[in-house]
Amino acid sequence: MEILKVENLTKIYGSGENIVKALDDVSFTVEKGEFLAIIGPSGSGKSTLLHILGGVDTPTSGKVWMNGQDVYAQNEDQLAIFRRRQVGLIYQFYNLIPVLNVVENITLPVLLDGREVNQERLSELLTTLNLTDRQQNLPNQLSGGQQQRVSIGRALMNAPAVVLADEPTGNLDTKNSQEIIELLKVSNQKYGQTLIVITHDESIALQADRIIAIEDGRIVRDERIRRA
Repeated sequence: MEILKVENLTKIYGSGENIVKALDDVSFTVEKGEFLAIIGPSGSGKSTLLHILGGVDTPTSGKVWMNGQDVYAQNEDQLAIFRRRQVGLIYQFYNLIPVLNVVENITLPVLLDGREVNQERLSELLTTLNLTDRQQNLPNQLSGGQQQRVSIGRALMNAPAVVLADEPTGNLDTKNSQEIIELLKVSNQKYGQTLIVITHDESIALQADRIIAIEDGRIVRDERIRRA
């Protein structure tokens, strides 16, 4: 079943002689439960694409549908709800709130949404992410790998339709990088999350179901590695 559809997506920055076309007429679809890796050199447009998929940045033209919903037909309030409920975002530099402990950081999206925390889901995530004994720790009391685990928990807490990860291992060593990818694969397989990962690491990309390569804002390769 199709969960995401991108149609003729274009993003332009600047004007006149300073115009930059970050995305140039990009179209593709993603099936529910698929693990998609997006690769490309620095400046190719892959992060811009991820931010538009997540409702963080707006396209110059084109459409994004998620779960049959036209993402950019929504007003700002609706878009904020979409970001909290439909998308889980994971960044390279964690983006944790320094004064909040592990549990508070993970549950923040639920509380911002004015909903009660699902304690069973929280407990399961803490166990899966091996953070049960770190619940009261602040971010500065955690290693880089542990901080990234917290950011994964935060992204999964709302059970989003799609998890978007922007270079999630870019700030970690090889051992921690593989552990983080294994955790993302667990979320993909155990929870049925659709997972889209931007990476420059070929070994990570080859663990996906499918690879899309982007250069100069355009898709140059779309290859299925294995069945989702």
